Amino acid sequence: MAYDVVTLGETMLRLTPPEFQRLEQTGQLEVFVGGSESNTAVGLSRLGHPVAWISRLTQNPLGKRIANELTAQNVDTSHIVWTPNDRVGTYFMERGRPPRATTVYYDRSDSAMARITPADLPIELFRAGNSRLFHTTGITMGLSRTAGETAIQAAQLANASGWEVSFDLNYRSKLWSLETAWRSCAPILELAKLIFLPSRDAQAIALLHSKNLALHQIEELLAVVSDEYPSAIVVLTRGADGAACRTPNGEVFLQSAFPAIEVERLGGGDAFSAGFLAGYLQGSGIPRALQMGAAVAALKYTLPGDLPLIEKDWVEQIISGDTIKLNR
Repeated sequence: MAYDVVTLGETMLRLTPPEFQRLEQTGQLEVFVGGSESNTAVGLSRLGHPVAWISRLTQNPLGKRIANELTAQNVDTSHIVWTPNDRVGTYFMERGRPPRATTVYYDRSDSAMARITPADLPIELFRAGNSRLFHTTGITMGLSRTAGETAIQAAQLANASGWEVSFDLNYRSKLWSLETAWRSCAPILELAKLIFLPSRDAQAIALLHSKNLALHQIEELLAVVSDEYPSAIVVLTRGADGAACRTPNGEVFLQSAFPAIEVERLGGGDAFSAGFLAGYLQGSGIPRALQMGAAVAALKYTLPGDLPLIEKDWVEQIISGDTIKLNR
């Protein structure tokens, strides 16, 4: 196979003031590259999996910065749709420390990726044997009507070619309401072999189904999603409480979080998805996949920026309880 995983989504430039400054006071901005699907793609690549990323980018230095950074991480960017029009999405982040929260401001309306259409998909890529799995998220679905249509068609093509489909709800309230997101994502959720979502979103979905469940009622939250999509492996991320998973036959597995001194949380969920998918593709079982997801997420928390620039042996050392050692 050409790839283990093919991803589809928007990647933006993130602009952040240094040293916890606010945007209104800084004279400098640090530039990072980040997007949910490409974050996961980089994590998978760092763990040894061949992966491709499909997107639509503006042919200018900003678009090239994104493509170059992903290419440097051995993510195949040859399927990018380049356009001389539109714009690259950006977002700004102010790092905070209690009692001041970290704050994000998006500037992504009418981006090149928001204007992608199903006709932009590389149909020849979606052939049997070209990949094992297709991965996208609710962020891509929420960018625009045509982006959602493109993601649905990509998932349908992947499924028809015998690829497994992985979907991270990745709900963003600044894009749409949860009810709209859950309804609009149904065509992909129905195809998905793997569904990822944070426990807070699972709780909100439970309320959509008139079930008032607390966050600690993990098995009940898993059941709400599993009852609607019984063929999927459902994975809940729980922040400092770790993660949980329910299989189609009703087995539930729990995984605690690995301790980490936090530098930055952005991209932690995407890093978890990368670790879980890597373990899943290795065929080592759900407990191993959960361990790998938790380990990659913990490592990502120690890094600035959105990308999980981790080492494969670090993951093994964390799982085994060893202190990470530099090779000398």
